[in-house]
Amino acid sequence: MPIAGAALLLALGVFSAASTWLSRQYALKRKLMDAPGERRSHTVATPRGGGVAIVAAVLLTCGWAALQWPQHGAGIATVAAGIVLVAGVGWWDDHRSLSAALRLLVHMVAATLLAALVYKASQPLWVVALVWLAAVSLINIWNFMDGINGLASSQAMFAALGFAWLLPEPLRWPCWVLLVACAGFLPFNYPRARIFLGDVGSGALGYLIAALFAWCIVAGGQAPWLPALPLSAFAIDAGFTLASRMLAGERWWQPHAQHFYQRWVHTGSSHTVVTLAYGLFSIVAITIARLGRPLDAGLQAGLTIAWFCSAGVLWLALRNRMRRTLTDY
Repeated sequence: MPIAGAALLLALGVFSAASTWLSRQYALKRKLMDAPGERRSHTVATPRGGGVAIVAAVLLTCGWAALQWPQHGAGIATVAAGIVLVAGVGWWDDHRSLSAALRLLVHMVAATLLAALVYKASQPLWVVALVWLAAVSLINIWNFMDGINGLASSQAMFAALGFAWLLPEPLRWPCWVLLVACAGFLPFNYPRARIFLGDVGSGALGYLIAALFAWCIVAGGQAPWLPALPLSAFAIDAGFTLASRMLAGERWWQPHAQHFYQRWVHTGSSHTVVTLAYGLFSIVAITIARLGRPLDAGLQAGLTIAWFCSAGVLWLALRNRMRRTLTDY
């Protein structure tokens, strides 16, 4: 990476960290606090909304990129508009609770903007539909999984790193931007949480991950198989938890504390240990993705399916063990 590029990323990280500090002062002044509760994993009231710093850093970079590459200005502006929509509705929800239906509608509009870019890039309709579904899903997955210190932001960093490994060097810049923006926020949230992402941050992270997923497919020429691997930690926990709640006849759309990471913390493990374990899982996943690059699309599909199936079996085994542990408690 050129020195100028590295310096720009360093400045971006400093900007993100400074903005996180400012957002904490704002949250304290406005009393935007998440109190401990039955469905939460923290024990002290903590300010929320720090994810706005990541959003600001990314949008600032979008503006810079549009000036640097004006021929791509429309596409950059479209992605930025989607970020503003998702972050905006999250920001509003952090201040005053909004209905789930309204939030979902905004998420669907933002996903449509991203899918429109994929369609404009002459991708097959099934890829367009996949990106739309991925955007809506990942926005909500990152929101659901933002429940302990450092988990959502660190997993976004691992996803960005995984995508970067799948892309040629000239196309990695958006991945580094997200990684560095999250790195500026992370010290305020891990290992001790001085501020939470809030809906403004968690939803925006999910949308940005979906945008990088689409970038791998459209610009990187990747089949969608390997880019799914860096997302597997969150996709498996959120997906299997949702499926188990639906099969049990529970009100799956309501807030809960049944994700594996939440159960793990409730058995007495620290946020630090659980977040590190998810990070280790993601390192294995992105290493497998990297090793799978030389394979043809069929073998990549088989590799990805095998990984998700194996990880799903592991999730089920650990969940059953966790249930027994919680029963013993």
